[in-house]
Amino acid sequence: MRIYITHCSKKKDDLLKNTDKEVTPDKLYSAMYIQRFINKCRERKVEWAILSDLYGVWFPNVKHKWYEKDPDKVTFKEFRDLLNDFDQKLKKYDEIWFYYNPGRFHILYNVLLEKTKLKYKVQQFTHIKEIVKSMD
Repeated sequence: MRIYITHCSKKKDDLLKNTDKEVTPDKLYSAMYIQRFINKCRERKVEWAILSDLYGVWFPNVKHKWYEKDPDKVTFKEFRDLLNDFDQKLKKYDEIWFYYNPGRFHILYNVLLEKTKLKYKVQQFTHIKEIVKSMD
């Protein structure tokens, strides 16, 4: 079983800012690379999630409020929580394909991918065309 995941973005739908409205990640993140990632995953009918600096692994059916969390401001404890969340939520997958934009790939995500107990399952990629339906 495979999942595709990508890191979050600072660019979000500002209409949701200062509201209590909870939305799914496809509604919150407005960055073009995330929208292209989500659209390709839907087109290929594959499982996907976003790695949020605040919420951890955020699946498409889960709703959260607008937030601002700078990856530079993630504390050691918050990092441990993100790492544990990643390990717990993704342990059922045989393959974790992590899509990243090299120009926006914060060291936080790199360290998380190095420290995860699941690192042997992680495949990093930078081209959206690599999102394909697995032949499980």
